[in-house]
Amino acid sequence: MTENPYTIGLAKNAANYQPLSPLGLLERAASVYPDHTAIIHGSQRISHAEFYARARRLASALAGRGIGSGDTVSVMLPNTPAMLEAHYAVPMTGAVLHCLNTRLDAPIVAFQLDHAGSKLLITDREFSPLMKQALSIAKSRPLIIDYDDLEFPQRGDALSNLDYEDFVASGDPGYRWRMPADEWDAISLNYTSGTTGNPKGVVYHHRGAALMCYANALATGMTRHPVYLWTLPMFHCNGWCFPWTISLVAGTNVCLRWVRAKAMYDAIVDHKVTHLSGAPIVMSTLLNARPEERREITHRVAFNHAAAPPPEQVMASMDEAGFALTHLYGLTETYGPATLNEWHSSWDSLPKSRKDALRGRQGVRYPALEQLTVMDPVTMTEVPADGETIGEIMFRGNIVMKGYLKNPEATAEAFEGGWFHSGDLGVMHPDGYIQIKDRSKDVIISGGENISSIEVEDVLYKHPAVALCAVVAKPDEKWGETPCAFVELKPDATVTEEDLIEWCREHLAKFKAPRRIVFTEVPKTSTGKVQKFKLREMAKSA
Repeated sequence: MTENPYTIGLAKNAANYQPLSPLGLLERAASVYPDHTAIIHGSQRISHAEFYARARRLASALAGRGIGSGDTVSVMLPNTPAMLEAHYAVPMTGAVLHCLNTRLDAPIVAFQLDHAGSKLLITDREFSPLMKQALSIAKSRPLIIDYDDLEFPQRGDALSNLDYEDFVASGDPGYRWRMPADEWDAISLNYTSGTTGNPKGVVYHHRGAALMCYANALATGMTRHPVYLWTLPMFHCNGWCFPWTISLVAGTNVCLRWVRAKAMYDAIVDHKVTHLSGAPIVMSTLLNARPEERREITHRVAFNHAAAPPPEQVMASMDEAGFALTHLYGLTETYGPATLNEWHSSWDSLPKSRKDALRGRQGVRYPALEQLTVMDPVTMTEVPADGETIGEIMFRGNIVMKGYLKNPEATAEAFEGGWFHSGDLGVMHPDGYIQIKDRSKDVIISGGENISSIEVEDVLYKHPAVALCAVVAKPDEKWGETPCAFVELKPDATVTEEDLIEWCREHLAKFKAPRRIVFTEVPKTSTGKVQKFKLREMAKSA
């Protein structure tokens, strides 16, 4: 057999092959546009050169405390400059960044700290009471760095004698960080909500994060120097990789500590925001703002929204308010967005009912995703592209996670048959667009956050008056979906709707508690299985 001439003397070497990673994007932005504003936070203005220097200082300080390859650095931070700095500094040391969800309760936070083996923790003083409780439960004893937001000071007690700004100042701005030895190396760790049992740790690699940066820019229409408003929590899938994406296009990050209507309108108008991302709750906050909170937006703002598509009236109101909407869909396991509803100009002239139907679809594969399909999960054969036959939505590509940390069984199950199984049930339309029809794991997506119906049911079952319960999603204009519980009481037991809601709020993170409790006989099959499809219909009018 003749040897392939395109392999003779054409080997990989340092000159023609480098691992893909987003870490070099900030270095380039700092080199090309050193004085351009990279971060706005209150009265703070941080240039790309300053951002890069601070990230290197933080990386140096972390390395000085022994942080390196294989270590986990956890952060409990809102959308602040420190969170952006951590996205670069932690992987610059070879360590893995673990962003904690600020809405979680103490036991789950403690579980994550232990499971991740957190060696160092950076925590905002707003969350000091929560973190103090979590650390009292956790077995791990990470080194703690307190972050005090000087623009928006918080009252929480310091949990250590190490202050973030002092810690950063102790580092070397010329720290010689290195790219990963292998692009398959882990860059970050994100936990799922957990549909049964404890949440799973989703591991991202440098290659996937780098490719997401280019895909994000293409999918959202970003060009040089966009102004990105941080309404999407950076703790959620690493902000869909936008903390790194904005450096790719030498853009400006506008930090938003709390998602409030006036703050959003002020930022959009004052800083000429071009892009933002979020769940339908962000839309509701903007549209339901009081007159004194509103400001006229005279330019178009690209709004990338995920979770369930909002009602047509909401989309129309957003358009009138100056926002251009792009619907995305994905999972924690796919670095955030894995599909987008690519809109065709020819659809603009279609009847309203047809346009509404098209807008409700999750769309086609993201630019960085290699394959998207809908399959029968048992036979692993593609379902007909008829828009009717239901199968499981599956993915293949470089923006699929490495796997679940310390959980080979769950990893093997997720990748069975050589595809990532999303757990979402949907259809494939004749034009190749997918549409979700149900969630096989009964996860409720409320305000962009996943809520396990099983977790809520478990809490309800612990109430002495509850004999049987089932929790499903109830459509909600503000939150997209909220938990709705159907409950059968034990004989002679009495309890009010308010009592059960308060019970759930005491035993769960508050956003997971049902907004509605319906006392009724729960529909079941002849074998006693709860018929949740009936409950979903009942919830619409509950």
